[in-house]
Amino acid sequence: MRYRLDLSYDGTNYHGWQIQPNEISVQAVIQQKLSQICNQPMEIWGCGRTDSGVHASEFTAHFELEGALPNLIVNKLNSMLPSDIVITNCEAVQDNFHARFDAILREYHYHIETKRNPFTDRYSWLFGTTLDLDILNKTAKILIGTHDFRAFCKGLPPADNYRCQIFDAEWFTKDSQIIFRISANRFLRNMVRALVGTSILVGTNKLSIEEFKQIIATGTRADAGNSVPAKGLTLTKVVYH
Repeated sequence: MRYRLDLSYDGTNYHGWQIQPNEISVQAVIQQKLSQICNQPMEIWGCGRTDSGVHASEFTAHFELEGALPNLIVNKLNSMLPSDIVITNCEAVQDNFHARFDAILREYHYHIETKRNPFTDRYSWLFGTTLDLDILNKTAKILIGTHDFRAFCKGLPPADNYRCQIFDAEWFTKDSQIIFRISANRFLRNMVRALVGTSILVGTNKLSIEEFKQIIATGTRADAGNSVPAKGLTLTKVVYH
């Protein structure tokens, strides 16, 4: 039978979600504990592949289990997992449910801290230079729609498909932070961090809006800005049919 697992995690101590050789990942840690509880080798599939150091306040995975689901599995998993991974729900789903391929929307937030704050340091990037929010939101509007995002992709995407449909994108402030929110049907590897890095060049008048448009239209990764640090990025929402 197939089960859906909902969770959140602080990605600081992990080499991303996906299992990596000789590296600790969120997927590997959960699989190990789930295998112990179910007393059989287990494999889980996630809704995405967050990069090393990226966080998730909302993440979905699925797994298949032969036999009955152990009682109080959420409590048992949380008692065995490290404190930076928390399971919030586990429930039976249709046998054809897939955590990754059935997701129709994913949303990320990137947090930029404008002043030193020990309570937000793990989850934001400190950037003291003044940013023009009006210009940043003009760049965000350019992103909405379906575009080829190869200029913001690290490595090759699945099936050489660089096209993503952006549903919404905006910049806003909250307390001492500037936050970039973006939702799409899919994201390429490193895409959000590269978009933020390139947008900041526009927001600090180092790149024009027209140049930003040109990078999206015909650019390569070398034309776009640097990727901002992973610690400021959080997956905040995953939506299914």
